[in-house]
Amino acid sequence: MQWHALEPDAVLEALGATRSGLTTDAAAVRRAEVGPNAQPEPPRPSRWARLGRQLANPLNYLLMGAAVIAVVLGELSDAIVIAVVVVLNAAIGAVQEGRAEHALEALRRVTAQQARVVRDGEEQTIDARELVPGDVITLAAGDAIVADARLLDDSALQVAEAALTGESVPVQKERGAVAADTPLADRRCLVHAGTHVTGGRARAVVVATGPRTELGAIASLTATTRPPPTPLTRRIEQLGCQVTVAAAVVLVVVVVLGLARSMAPAQIAMIGISQVVGMIPEGLPIAMTIGLAIGVQRMARRGAIVRRLGAVETLGSTTMICSDKTGTLTRNEMTVAELHLPGRAAIAVTGTGYQPTGGFEEDGRALDPGADPALRRLLEACALCSDATVFALDGRWRTLGDPTEAALVTAALKGGVIPEQVRAEAPRETELPFDASTRMMATQHPGRLVIVKGAPEVVLELCASAEDRVAALAAAERMASRALRVLAVAIVEDASLEGGLAQLRDRAVLLGLVGQLDPPRDEAIAAIARCHRAGIEVAMLTGDHRATALAIAVRLGLVPDGDAARVVDGRELDAMDDDALDSALAEVRVFSRVHPAQKLRVVAACQRRGEVVAVTGDGVNDAPALMRADVGIAMGASGTDVAKEAAKIVLTDDNFATIAAAVEEGRVVHRNIKKAVLLLGTTSLAEVLILIIALCVGLPAPFLAVQILWNNLVTEGLITVNLVMEPAEGDEMREPPAAVDQPLLARALVFRLAFLTPLIVAVVLGWYAWRWHAGVPLDMVRSETFTLLVVCEWWNVLNCRSNLGSAFDRSVLRNRWLIGGLVVGNLLHVAVIFAPPLQRVFHTVPFEWPIVVAIGAVGSVVLWAEELRKWAQRRRRGR
Repeated sequence: MQWHALEPDAVLEALGATRSGLTTDAAAVRRAEVGPNAQPEPPRPSRWARLGRQLANPLNYLLMGAAVIAVVLGELSDAIVIAVVVVLNAAIGAVQEGRAEHALEALRRVTAQQARVVRDGEEQTIDARELVPGDVITLAAGDAIVADARLLDDSALQVAEAALTGESVPVQKERGAVAADTPLADRRCLVHAGTHVTGGRARAVVVATGPRTELGAIASLTATTRPPPTPLTRRIEQLGCQVTVAAAVVLVVVVVLGLARSMAPAQIAMIGISQVVGMIPEGLPIAMTIGLAIGVQRMARRGAIVRRLGAVETLGSTTMICSDKTGTLTRNEMTVAELHLPGRAAIAVTGTGYQPTGGFEEDGRALDPGADPALRRLLEACALCSDATVFALDGRWRTLGDPTEAALVTAALKGGVIPEQVRAEAPRETELPFDASTRMMATQHPGRLVIVKGAPEVVLELCASAEDRVAALAAAERMASRALRVLAVAIVEDASLEGGLAQLRDRAVLLGLVGQLDPPRDEAIAAIARCHRAGIEVAMLTGDHRATALAIAVRLGLVPDGDAARVVDGRELDAMDDDALDSALAEVRVFSRVHPAQKLRVVAACQRRGEVVAVTGDGVNDAPALMRADVGIAMGASGTDVAKEAAKIVLTDDNFATIAAAVEEGRVVHRNIKKAVLLLGTTSLAEVLILIIALCVGLPAPFLAVQILWNNLVTEGLITVNLVMEPAEGDEMREPPAAVDQPLLARALVFRLAFLTPLIVAVVLGWYAWRWHAGVPLDMVRSETFTLLVVCEWWNVLNCRSNLGSAFDRSVLRNRWLIGGLVVGNLLHVAVIFAPPLQRVFHTVPFEWPIVVAIGAVGSVVLWAEELRKWAQRRRRGR
């Protein structure tokens, strides 16, 4: 039903209701039919579901395959070790997601909402869940609206709808019907669940409850929206495919070489399986999980709760942030920014929000309202002709009443005017509340003094001075062009309100104009600039009007030149097809007057262009876009529960600047994962090449399968999981984000693999061939070669800590976890070589300590060669 297009009596008739409300029995029957007035609770994943989601990883599939092969070959202990690694990896991720859910629960303010309803002809208070269509409810300032309802009558009702529509200022409601095709934000005769009353009072009949409300429709749209796979998931899948193909090729090569050398089939099978196992970077899944978990902890310390581990790396890959305006980029606190007194220059008002700190400046000089009668008189009039209260509580400044009037009271406090004091000295005798038809409010005080405030064009019609009217209208237009919400304040002496406002025409004296806005957060301006330097574009999606959105965008630095062509409103967006929208996104950075489905469409268009999209928001209207984004970011303190449910990251401080910090942490994680891939890749490729070359030149296999497995799972694993704990290098936000289609084995990484892998192969295989031809027993040669491979890894991990920076430029002590991993790895390897029980398991024999020193020196060649390459590359780049 188009309830907004029907007159009140027609709505009542359609609902089978009356202005006296429903009876208790009738309400009970309807509640049985429609259910409770509540949104369906989203299903919570079980621990097993979380574990299963973590197991769904291509590299985990390969590891599980390797475990099955080990069982078939009778290597049960190897299979158990691999299985433990897989389960541990998944368990870490599942536990972290569970912790994030608990942290999110702690953010929710669980309150049992109440509603005042007319039942059996009497007004009573009931649980909001009991409301049904046809109930008549009463509304007053401060009430939360808990169902969609059609106004029956109203008295200057104002409703804050930012959470639903994005409108930054309260909406004046009217009982009259509007056209059927009127957009949601302009349906003035309806009130909606999820909003709240800021002023006035009204009676309304409930037309929709629970999932049938506009809030419910958005929640349903959110539930049917599926987020895309993360860039990390896509990269891991790609790497898994590459590893699978490479392992198959290696297996074929080993079989062909084995047959060519007339080796026994069982021996060929064991060598082939050992090399397939060697190709799989067993430590990568757990290293990635630990790296992501470390990123989660670092983000939590900076005010961001991560609900999905993958969101950490995704945020680091973000190329576009689509942000809500109200409450996210702005403070959601109306602030007086400018005053205009007749015959004077504009007066700037400093300070933002409801904290009364700041002052007044005219032509660059500070003003003292105590020594400026005209300014003080305007501020006193603002305090007297307002109903709002501003007060400090628990160290924060809070308000009661309309935000616009709260801004006027705050400006008065900045000027030294104490509202309680002036209200006591000049108490209100009578008033004419704000009326949407007149767009004015008036109060009468002792001495027959009348104060009028309202829209400039109507207040100025009451003024006696034509010159004041012309100049003030011009000033009001200039202020409005900068998206200031302008009010005019005037006084009439020796007057009364008994005859209404018409009798005041041509008698009023203008005190001044007051320009307000919802100011941008200072930290958001700096954060946007930081994002731009990091190669991340920022777009603003808001329910506000075009002019307001453009002015705020200019202040934020989103549209530096103030180009109106960079703004698209909802009607223009509907007129665009997908191709036109895709083209527009190259320039447009502001979308105004957009509803939830349009926000969703903008996000999808950005993703079609190859962008990794982060969406920020706090309202119900942001939820579908939050869900559709690559990473949704909700505001924790002011955000709605629907928005938090849809998001992957929740900001505890509602600070846009936290997003820039979280992006930096995400980039650190992404960089550390690439470091782990480099370390694991060089080792895996070196193991395979050493074996194949040895077979080609007629040498025995340099390693046994159990030695390779030990190296990959334990020795290599100890340093890999600690390598991903590397702290930031400091230049993360000075580089562009990684392209969405960039694989983990990117071009720069492949170049380093191509340099380091042959180096390790030459060092290890050269030692093996030398010692074999010197007549050293095979078990001894294998033990030495196995040790040399491990030592090369230890030196190589220092190489992998930075792409260009020397291992000696940045103290390795910054990552004490890595030091610990190296120490423990050394001890374990010594045990494998020299402890008899482990010697039998890993087929090793001890060797002399001079050989130990020689192996350490030979292995260090890997470090010195890479240091020389880095030095040469730094010289070429002039660094």
